[in-house]
Amino acid sequence: MTGPQENASQGSGTKLLLATRNAKKLLELQRILDKALGAHAVELVGLADVPSYPEAPETGLTFGENALLKAREGVRYTGLPTVADDSGLAVDALSGMPGVFSARWSGRHGDDKANLDLVLAQIGDVPDKHRGAAFVCAAVLVLPGGKEHLVEGRQAGRLIRTPRGEGGFGYDPIFLGDGQDRTNAELSDEQKDAISHRGKAFRALAKVIAKTLPVTPR
Repeated sequence: MTGPQENASQGSGTKLLLATRNAKKLLELQRILDKALGAHAVELVGLADVPSYPEAPETGLTFGENALLKAREGVRYTGLPTVADDSGLAVDALSGMPGVFSARWSGRHGDDKANLDLVLAQIGDVPDKHRGAAFVCAAVLVLPGGKEHLVEGRQAGRLIRTPRGEGGFGYDPIFLGDGQDRTNAELSDEQKDAISHRGKAFRALAKVIAKTLPVTPR
């Protein structure tokens, strides 16, 4: 069986780095680019596919700042046009937190279950009508010549009390988007792409890529 990294990098189009080690995120952007630009118009690679380089800590106070930091580093060390995103969950009852700290809210970066459990515990006494939240994503394209393009996507919804679904990642199992009766983790990849914050941001970025890079479907 072909692995996620191999699937994402098939093709002979313009090579584009997505500054992440998250295989699911890599596949997500590849799906969106294929649909927007044509199959394999862009050869998408991740950090696992390029020579290792020192990754700067995410010290920005906004999603946009962190995304730009990661994309600039990708261009600096690889010379490739680089896409990066930073995204997270903004909970109304937590004054917009965990926000940029979403991936390390529990103190351990990338521990999805611990992060999710902590958020649920923190709003355990909050009535359902006040459990509003939104997923927010900033996505950027930085070119070797120095040009930078920033877009944003947002998905509003609320948090349920018990996780549901096996798909997605992060806080998806407790997030119910507005107008939805299934959590993001209960949706198919295509259904989630259509409504998610990252799907919206990546589709907007795909339009920028189409105008900026030499892309030819095959």
